[in-house]
Amino acid sequence: MSSPLKVWFDRDGHLLRLRLDRPKANILDAALVGAIEDALVQHDNAAALRGIMIDASGGHFSFGASIEEHLPDRCAAMLAGFHRLILRIFASQVPVLIVVRGQCLGGGLEIASAGHLLFAATDAKFGQPEIQIGVFAPAASCLLPERIGLAAAEDMLLSGRSIGAVEAFRIGLLTQIADDPEAAALDYFDRNLAPKSAQSLRFATRAARFGAVERVTAKLVAIETIYLGELMQTGDAVEGLQAFLEKRPARWKDI
Repeated sequence: MSSPLKVWFDRDGHLLRLRLDRPKANILDAALVGAIEDALVQHDNAAALRGIMIDASGGHFSFGASIEEHLPDRCAAMLAGFHRLILRIFASQVPVLIVVRGQCLGGGLEIASAGHLLFAATDAKFGQPEIQIGVFAPAASCLLPERIGLAAAEDMLLSGRSIGAVEAFRIGLLTQIADDPEAAALDYFDRNLAPKSAQSLRFATRAARFGAVERVTAKLVAIETIYLGELMQTGDAVEGLQAFLEKRPARWKDI
């Protein structure tokens, strides 16, 4: 079976490239999440590394995490693996550049929000739709307030609506909008990161998120407990997930 992730080095070994490769949806199941983490564990300590770029094959970055893996018998293992990856990206001492085309939803947006620099196509869409199926987004509940502020984060998390690239740029989610976001990200790397000392960049990246990493790590532990110990004990959370899988409207009981 082919790997769901393409891994290679670019720019004379200074840029690690990771490409989600399960189009069209690039669903973040345990296999893909594990492949991303394995690639980071294996390569992100390379001494000459000045950047890590994560993008995706096909027309969309990711529709999000596997809904089947959110069901009660599997969600604890799913969250443990996914949140370990999120924290590894967020705490990376090498700048992580994210390139988004098309839909960037749910767990896809959580991975994107954990990165440092986001480049998006003009038609890209961003959203945390979890509330629409009776659950919430634990990692996004920690990451979005840090990245775009509490008011904008609450709008996205409570409404579940998607926003376009222009609005995402306006609220501070994006670094740049471009017709070709991969080319824009590579140009940014070439001009702003490649000429720098790799070691100095690591210190600067660590310093820029000093305090934020500790806040997000502690908050995510607490929110994961709420998700597993409280939310997933309700009937509506399970009903929302089942309704999505069965392609029918949810029948909320408010319990």
